[in-house]
Amino acid sequence: MVLWVILLCTLVSSLLGGLYILGAFRRQRPNEPPLDKGTIPWLGYLLEFRKDSSEFIKGMQRKHGDVFTVLIGGYYFTFVMDPFCFGAIVKESRSKLDFRTPAAQLVMRVFGYKPTKGIHNVARGLSMKHLMGDGLTVLTQATMESFQKLLLFNLSSGEKQVWQEENLFHYCYNIVFRAGYLALYGTERPRGAGNKEKAEEQDRLHSNQLFQEFRKYDRLFPRLAFAMLPPKDKREAERLKRHFWSVLSVKKALQKDNVSGWISDQNQLLAENGVPEYMRDRFMFLLLWASQGNTGPTAFWLLLYLLKHPEALKAVRDEVDKVSRESGQEVKAGSPPVTITRDMLNQTPLLDSALEETLRLVAAPLLVRGVLEDTSLRTSRGTEFALRKGDRVALFPHISMQMNPEIHEEPHKFKYNRFVNPDGTKKDFYRNGKKLKIVNMPWGAGVSTCPGRFFATAEMKLFVFLMLSHFDLELVNEEEEIPALDVSRWGFGTMHPVRDVRFRYRPRF
Repeated sequence: MVLWVILLCTLVSSLLGGLYILGAFRRQRPNEPPLDKGTIPWLGYLLEFRKDSSEFIKGMQRKHGDVFTVLIGGYYFTFVMDPFCFGAIVKESRSKLDFRTPAAQLVMRVFGYKPTKGIHNVARGLSMKHLMGDGLTVLTQATMESFQKLLLFNLSSGEKQVWQEENLFHYCYNIVFRAGYLALYGTERPRGAGNKEKAEEQDRLHSNQLFQEFRKYDRLFPRLAFAMLPPKDKREAERLKRHFWSVLSVKKALQKDNVSGWISDQNQLLAENGVPEYMRDRFMFLLLWASQGNTGPTAFWLLLYLLKHPEALKAVRDEVDKVSRESGQEVKAGSPPVTITRDMLNQTPLLDSALEETLRLVAAPLLVRGVLEDTSLRTSRGTEFALRKGDRVALFPHISMQMNPEIHEEPHKFKYNRFVNPDGTKKDFYRNGKKLKIVNMPWGAGVSTCPGRFFATAEMKLFVFLMLSHFDLELVNEEEEIPALDVSRWGFGTMHPVRDVRFRYRPRF
């Protein structure tokens, strides 16, 4: 009898403990945001969120207001949709709101890399050294050389050539990815005198093969991040990860020329802190995705929007032609390919605005902070909400800020000069008569702001500058509609299109 009582108590305790873990007993406390756990224990709204995050969040906002807490895959996320709260959240001390824990879990799942404590700030300092300031000047030059190797190496002058037709998304993603990869990870070492051309051809071949494998992994990325891959795709993801760990290994990096300081210094830092070589190989894969996963897709959208808006295309092309002429490099019949410098890229306010507008329309990162201690949040309307330790705070600026008609008039329209005044200065934006400090967040914010944003911007601008300078461009179908966004990629940076868009190009002169 006693044994049965013990077994029954054990069973009841296990059941209650399981229900507790699944969130069955969670209740909204005083001053906490509205709580919505869904109908499925632990999963909560994971399936709905995974299906279309944007529509899910908009539906919850209509139901609960600007601040609400929902259960998603065992975690309680408090979404904050009031843009005036964003500054306070991203500036909050890491002792209260920290981005590292959620980020560490994601990179371990997706890249197999386990971050090492204590070196994050040093590594971030290296990124600032090489991806900003003088370091960015060096890297911009290397990227320019890569574009010349990939985009302009067979450009001929004289009589115009026939049109070449391509898938615009694949073309942009392919060229931008490969140029960035070669600039960062180095180039083939010439084997003997007079073999420079062979080495460059090998770079073109190898970088294209790498891109093909990268695209396979990129397609699996959203479901991998949510741990929702079926067995077959999971095996493929593991194969691809091991492939990149091998191709990008630190041993193979030593066999390359022109490896960027960003890559070599990061590897040295990890080695000096005792990180094993196999984990450093994995970190190299993480850096590749972080640096190249969104630049190519953004370049696609920018070029597509320009092609769909002739007045924008003409204005930006006139601007880049003017910058080229003022640098003494006017592009005309018989002239050599233009060499774009960082200083030239700093003289393109219309291109800057067009890029910013593109990011406003298609960049949709989900910014997450872990709540490390009970804290509070005050909204612009004066309401104060309590945030519970162990929960997560999430911002989705694509809805609450970038597509907000109270901030951006006609938010669904592409306006290439939206972010620039006639005199070339940046515009200010307001909501309800109050000036906003932040109106677009494609790069994150606060301590988690992407340190590579200046390099990514330079990379995309170089590509578009070169395309507009050297080629006539047009859509195969002049009536082509802007494709919808692939809803499976909400939260992971730049969105992808749901269908192909065909374009053609030929040398201008």
